[in-house]
Amino acid sequence: MTSDTSTGGPLHGLRVVEFAGLGPAPFACMLLADMGADVVTIDRPGKRLGDPTNIVGRGRRTAVADLKDAADRDKVKTLLAGADVLVEGFRPGVMERLGLGPDDLHAGLIYSRMTGWGQTGPLAQQAGHDINYIALTGALHAIGPREGPPVPPLNLIGDYGGGSLYLVVGILAALLERQRSGKGQVVDAAITDGTLSLMTHFFASALRGTHTEQRGTNLLDGGAPFYGVYETADQRYVSVGPIEPPFFAILCEKLEIDIALRDAQSDRSRWPQLRRSMEQAFRRRTRNEWMVMLENTDACVTPVLALSEVSAHPHHIARGAFVEIEGLIQPAPAPRFSRTASSVRHGVPSATTELAAVCLEWAAPR
Repeated sequence: MTSDTSTGGPLHGLRVVEFAGLGPAPFACMLLADMGADVVTIDRPGKRLGDPTNIVGRGRRTAVADLKDAADRDKVKTLLAGADVLVEGFRPGVMERLGLGPDDLHAGLIYSRMTGWGQTGPLAQQAGHDINYIALTGALHAIGPREGPPVPPLNLIGDYGGGSLYLVVGILAALLERQRSGKGQVVDAAITDGTLSLMTHFFASALRGTHTEQRGTNLLDGGAPFYGVYETADQRYVSVGPIEPPFFAILCEKLEIDIALRDAQSDRSRWPQLRRSMEQAFRRRTRNEWMVMLENTDACVTPVLALSEVSAHPHHIARGAFVEIEGLIQPAPAPRFSRTASSVRHGVPSATTELAAVCLEWAAPR
């Protein structure tokens, strides 16, 4: 598969070498590829390619190298000599032992490291996964029902929120700084660091005394009856979030909430009664009936969609939020750009690309 650099994207012309891994680093590289970067993934010999459902691997080329083999490492170093960005997700010290650490490569390289615990600290060498990282940041403790254990929020908060997105932000910031200094640098993206940053609002609330450590009692954790999920008559669910009083008033009117409870939004002592009233109201109609009734209002109610329903929602269709690549429907690139549109240039590679060919291509003037 050859590289398609004819399409644009705000990162068109950026050259990225990704060392194959799992989780947040590949997702970050998908984002870079969607935005136009030329990403080449270095994978191990014998790796099976071509799984079209591995859509996180879309939009880039794959080359094979045995990093324990000196000749293959030299080829990789030649490739990196023409790269702008390196992305790796190994444990600290692995790349250095292979002779591929930051000091072994050119000074203009943005050397991006994605780990759970970071490059330093007592846990740096310890294995872990998303649930472990968010547990150490307070995020996991804060999510779940009042009467029950914390609930893992998929691996969105740690791996992809605190990990991938902060890695991409770090890469882009380092590239911008390089325009001034001409120098590369190491980006140490730790999932724990990123997740702590995501929790800033809640640490601030705790400092103000407006956040309690009891799950299900706060404004945004399901404690407020006007910010949560309700079951409908057909055993489906709607999400409700009219935080602002004018929006809450609209919801109360549509649900026909008792007049005596319509001023209970800021009165925590009446929240249990308000919740019971809202539960009873939502169970009177099906999810779709509520959507018809509440359409084009500011009641802040939306259906809780299953994955199988999402791509068919009219808003996503109107936005073009999904694209079909090689017969597979998948989320479209985000965010959107007015002039240099992102795109998925191709799906997951089904064959490897020769390292020598990429080296020759990248050695040519840009």
